[in-house]
Amino acid sequence: MIQRAQEIQHQLVAWRREFHMYPELGFQETRTAARVAEVLTELGYRVRTGVGRTGVVAERGEGPPIVAVRADMDALPIQEENDVPYASQVPGVMHACGHDAHTAILLGVAKLLADETLPGTVRLLFQPSEEMEDEEGISGARRMIQDGAMEGVEAVLALHVDSTAPAGKIVLETGPSSAGVDTFYATIFGRGGHGASPHKTVDPIYIAGHVILGLHGIVSRRLDPMEPAVVTIGAIHGGQADNVIPDRAELKGTIRYMKPEVQKQIHAEVERALQIARTLGGDYDLRIVIGYPPMLNDAGVVELLQRVTVDLLGEEYLHPPHPGMGAEDFGFFSQLALGAMFGLGCKIEGDERVAHNPRFDIDERCLPVGAAVLAESVLRLMRRR
Repeated sequence: MIQRAQEIQHQLVAWRREFHMYPELGFQETRTAARVAEVLTELGYRVRTGVGRTGVVAERGEGPPIVAVRADMDALPIQEENDVPYASQVPGVMHACGHDAHTAILLGVAKLLADETLPGTVRLLFQPSEEMEDEEGISGARRMIQDGAMEGVEAVLALHVDSTAPAGKIVLETGPSSAGVDTFYATIFGRGGHGASPHKTVDPIYIAGHVILGLHGIVSRRLDPMEPAVVTIGAIHGGQADNVIPDRAELKGTIRYMKPEVQKQIHAEVERALQIARTLGGDYDLRIVIGYPPMLNDAGVVELLQRVTVDLLGEEYLHPPHPGMGAEDFGFFSQLALGAMFGLGCKIEGDERVAHNPRFDIDERCLPVGAAVLAESVLRLMRRR
């Protein structure tokens, strides 16, 4: 399988660069989806478009087991700074997280499996909008699930390029692979007035300073230090003039966690921190929006992926994981079937390009490795059943 994947590396690179040149934001991936559907149709897959708004689902084979493989297609609102022939042609939009590579790799999986006699059904999920949610707060994974993308699926796989690991290395572990994420929106109410007479006001900015200290103390002072968690304030807005105390201040932030009980505790502690506003004479409003769940890798699927990696590439290609608190909506898929996501090393030697950065790029030698590991794993999952 690895040899066959390396034979189509030029095609994988061409697909990846095409998607990179014409990036599209979440739920706007019409050009990408059309190109994906075109390739899949040519390969003989049964193709359904418009799944989860702009997603594509393709199948090959018959009957159970159904094994799904997912790739996300959306880009980010970032202006690319790379001086390369395949740089983004869309102002202010860039594939800065590797979803162009994910899409190309899954097309590679489709090509590798097109000539196989499958003991079951492979279902390819080309997902829109992993990076953002729609006006109802729903991401692409949940929209695809609503449209039946996971019906009958017994196992689901995915990968994500990893710019911290050497090209082609497989980063994988059992258990939490990415964090759950929620967002909080808080408004602190005071009583505005002249900046020269603060004693006649209830200053929401002063109150916000104490609230911020309370929020920043949640992880360090309220949670078990052995439990991974993050509370980050990403935006503060209050006032317009230097000599006017406003009547309100607004905070927005992110919550990250690995366990449901930690999520529940953080929510309670955020509420407790906001209550400082009332102690200091003001008031508050708090809204917490539930986001992506933690992504948990199934032990049996992880073991199979590790065995595939060793058989195809050698044990030295298994790279030790580095835990982090990034979030991924693949967790919605893996809640419904046995699943796992692995990291695919894509580091450019001597010039690490971090994700969500205007200079993000990958070592394209990782592409056939990802396609081969996924394709072989699909076959073995089917045969195991």
